[in-house]
Amino acid sequence: MQYFVTGATGFIGKRLVKKLLERKGAVVHFLIRQESAEKVPALRRYWKASAARTVPVYGDITDVGCGVSVADIAKLKDRINHIYHLAAVYDLTADESSQVRVNVEGTRHAVQLAQLVGARHFHQISSIAAAGLYEGVFREDMFDEAQNLEHPYFQTKHDSEKIVRRECPLPWSVYRPAMVVGDSTTGEMDKIDGPYYFFKLIQRMRQWLPPWMPAVGLEGGRVNIVPVDFVVDALSAISHQPGIHGKCFHLVDPVGYRVGDVLDIFSRAAHAPRMNLFINAALLGFIPQSVQKTLLALAPVRRVRDAILKDLGLPDGMLMFINYPTRFDCRETLAALQGTGVQCPQLKDYAWRLWDYWERHLDPDLFIDHTLKGTVAGKVVLITGGSSGIGLASAHRFAEAGATTLICGRDQEKLDLACAQAQARGYVFVAYAVDIADPADCTRFVQQVLAEHGSVDFLINNAGRSIRRAIESSYDRFHDYERTMQLNYFGALRVTTGLLPAMVGKGKGHVVNISSIGVLTNAPRFSAYVASKAALDAWTCCAASEFADQGVTFTTINMPLVRTPMIAPTPIYNNVPTLSPQEAADMVVQACIFKPARIATRLGIVGQVLHALLPRVAQIGMNTSFRMFSETAPAKEAKEAKPPLSAEAVALQQMMRGIHF
Repeated sequence: MQYFVTGATGFIGKRLVKKLLERKGAVVHFLIRQESAEKVPALRRYWKASAARTVPVYGDITDVGCGVSVADIAKLKDRINHIYHLAAVYDLTADESSQVRVNVEGTRHAVQLAQLVGARHFHQISSIAAAGLYEGVFREDMFDEAQNLEHPYFQTKHDSEKIVRRECPLPWSVYRPAMVVGDSTTGEMDKIDGPYYFFKLIQRMRQWLPPWMPAVGLEGGRVNIVPVDFVVDALSAISHQPGIHGKCFHLVDPVGYRVGDVLDIFSRAAHAPRMNLFINAALLGFIPQSVQKTLLALAPVRRVRDAILKDLGLPDGMLMFINYPTRFDCRETLAALQGTGVQCPQLKDYAWRLWDYWERHLDPDLFIDHTLKGTVAGKVVLITGGSSGIGLASAHRFAEAGATTLICGRDQEKLDLACAQAQARGYVFVAYAVDIADPADCTRFVQQVLAEHGSVDFLINNAGRSIRRAIESSYDRFHDYERTMQLNYFGALRVTTGLLPAMVGKGKGHVVNISSIGVLTNAPRFSAYVASKAALDAWTCCAASEFADQGVTFTTINMPLVRTPMIAPTPIYNNVPTLSPQEAADMVVQACIFKPARIATRLGIVGQVLHALLPRVAQIGMNTSFRMFSETAPAKEAKEAKPPLSAEAVALQQMMRGIHF
């Protein structure tokens, strides 16, 4: 038995060839482009077949007669029993012209080739998409009844099948597979398609929520999903039977599942929260099409929709399947498969294999370099306040990872010492002495950085000033508020706004603003410091919204208490558990790699939620801690390393690790 297969390098085609080769004495000729000739040895290894049984025929589906040479046509003449035409674009997001060129014209060329070689039977592997968005049950003997073919994927699948039905003079059969997923026994899949687009959303739900928490899902229409091994087995079994000329076979799951059921099955397979409550997506159908089109014509609506789809990794075309209206009758297929042992497995029995394979091999995050080196190597990183504490610890991490690391600070001696440390470790810092709280000096510094480095890829606004003093002790110290605001807020803004135009010009850049846990907890005795950091937090949120479409991203780190020179004048912190500068640098590194909008500790988030939901209770709690801890004496008066604390104060500071007291 001699076969000819187009699309033999594709996901289904490669497996069909392997299945055909199981037949005794089978020889498979397969169409392949000349530039892909190097793939042939690997294909033969996959098929475990010799060159005598797997014969490449060089050509291109987009050329007349598939571009097969006259010599090759002569060799194939009257020898081919079956031609399987699988070469096609199976991508909803592909442009219309490429779909027409491959799906429609490619089918016409395959039919021409079948005539030229005198094949005995032509098998067209179509798709259930040929039915369009038909309202109701679509039978295997239906074709012209297809409806709503506006999308090019549906239209080209329908038109390609029409060519076979109207233009093929040879005996022909048509097969319409449903949405094809990975192998039901191994989970193997070659790309993200169909239900796989929702896997990232399910994965995020698993990360954010405990598995016992019920989730809300869309009930939606019925979608039909089949594993690739069923499609291949059914194709092989049916295509060799007599009496199939002019017939169409739906290679579908006889049951089918609603969209909500599919998501719930995969949520269970992923150990994510189950979708126990469903909202009927058909309710969206009450919105007239004219109203929907009018809304989508509005730029703000489109931008929001596109941003949500992009964040969830969903192509625009997937939305049409939410209320998918078509069900598929498959009586001809079931009758043909009777007695062959081939049947479609139930999705719930193999969904875990699909999920496991996706998470191990296809998850997009697997192909992102999440190392610091992969993120910043060769990039320019600027760290303000980089001569000590968090800034210095972070600078060492970036320089070790291969970044051009710029640090700045007011003290030249500290900068020189930091540079000497870097040199001793085998890398260098580029140091700048500057007081960013001084407008003129900050402007000079920014211009120098731009002149010498062109732009900055990562900006870490770390320089800051902290003052621990109760408001009642600050009535005559208004300058405390002015100087913290001048450095923590205005200084950070001067540097950031000075560097932003160059970032926007490149279409990329990331700004990390070191804030405080005190902003989330409204820490007493830190009104000057917290107010300046809160202003920076608010500005960052506004900036993130404005630059979201220009490639510049922002992260706020609500840093807990860290053992740095900034807290040294406060002896009471000798009794409080704190982060090391290296641990704080880890948070800065994570901010640069993953670029989240915010990084905060659990305690900070709890404090923020408490202030939002129970503000009075939160105030009482913070007031209690305020009265429990004494005012800090001036540094020259603080001689004891550990000022005396009450038992209650010791218990509270141990309970509330990392909070600013």
